[in-house]
Amino acid sequence: MIVVTGGPGSGKSSLIDAMALRGFRTMPEAGRAIIRDQIKIGGKALPWADRALFAELMLGWELRSYQDALQSDEPVLMDRGIPDVVGYLTLCGLPVPAHFEAAAKTYPYNKRVFLAPYWDAIFTQDTERKQDRQEAEATAKVMAETYRRIGYKIVELPLVGIEQRADFVIDSLRTLGT
Repeated sequence: MIVVTGGPGSGKSSLIDAMALRGFRTMPEAGRAIIRDQIKIGGKALPWADRALFAELMLGWELRSYQDALQSDEPVLMDRGIPDVVGYLTLCGLPVPAHFEAAAKTYPYNKRVFLAPYWDAIFTQDTERKQDRQEAEATAKVMAETYRRIGYKIVELPLVGIEQRADFVIDSLRTLGT
């Protein structure tokens, strides 16, 4: 399992989609799906309503995605991972419950994590992505710090088009023997 992390609007999901088109197994991001579902049902587990509850739902999603990915004999590219939820709480200035840290250490990914850095040229906001540029940039930094603290090595994605990014990931995976 290989994680792609970073801030909002940095091209993570576009890269994951491009990798799926190239035949890779992928797992979608938790946050957007949870936001869509919570809005649809009138729930309060939203980053602008109840961040702690939102984080709990994201943790549950990431744990399920992890278990699903274990079933594959091929590499699975994850649009974020369990440590992202730890990073989210840190970014929000909320306490990180012990079970979040335990989950991040109990369920390991490939030690190399791809980081999509903040990229002003492609950053956009929408109804689900309400973060501003400053928060997007801060998120990328916090995710890198969180993954490093837990023991991962960060591989920064180049600021190039999606096809070139996909080529970069494939070349990196070959180099890693993954």
